[in-house]
Amino acid sequence: MDGFTYTNIFATKGIEYIAILSFFALLVPFWFMLGKQVKVNRDIKRTLGLLTVASLRLPKGLFFSKYHSWTHLEPTGLAKVGIDDFLVRITGEIKLSQFKKVGEHVSKGELLMTVSTEGKSLDILSPITGEIVSANQSLLQEPELLFSDPYTTGWVFRIQPENWMAETTDFMLGNDAGPWYAQELERFKDFLGRSAGQHAPGLSQIVMQDGGEIMEQPLATMPQEIWSDFQREFLQI
Repeated sequence: MDGFTYTNIFATKGIEYIAILSFFALLVPFWFMLGKQVKVNRDIKRTLGLLTVASLRLPKGLFFSKYHSWTHLEPTGLAKVGIDDFLVRITGEIKLSQFKKVGEHVSKGELLMTVSTEGKSLDILSPITGEIVSANQSLLQEPELLFSDPYTTGWVFRIQPENWMAETTDFMLGNDAGPWYAQELERFKDFLGRSAGQHAPGLSQIVMQDGGEIMEQPLATMPQEIWSDFQREFLQI
């Protein structure tokens, strides 16, 4: 036909079409991977849960110290000693890496044990003065007992107290400790913002839920510098 010209658009635009198809070929897997990562993050958050006062285990009859250790006077006159649920829940599955031996004497506020995980550690101070009578040997084979039940099966020492009445007057008993732990959680939120902002920018957002709630085990992902800051601000005399 006169005046008719055939143009093969695939020949003239072929490179552009190939580029567009290649772009979509890369975009689809990217969105799939991104969606999968978001789902994984959500699953992790659902698994770990939130760290709130209501979620903390605060059994009646136990005395809680501001060193985040606890003690309980048994009918035998010996005092059980261990780590509180607050400390366990912000660190994750820790283990004893250094501790006093049976027969040794310890004073209130003196180093009692060190807990650690993945090269990071915290020193725990004794809530009372006395001689160490026995240690929970099960923790050496099953350190997860500290995390699963820090009070019943996860106790650490039995101590023969020397000055029980005087040394426990400033401790908090059972449910009465709730208001103090609420303050500690608020203080810990501020701490994460400051310390993580200095040593690990961006990490504080990972361990905080929408609305500012703290995810469980926030220190597990933090570097030693933040653990050291926590030691000075929360575990010292």
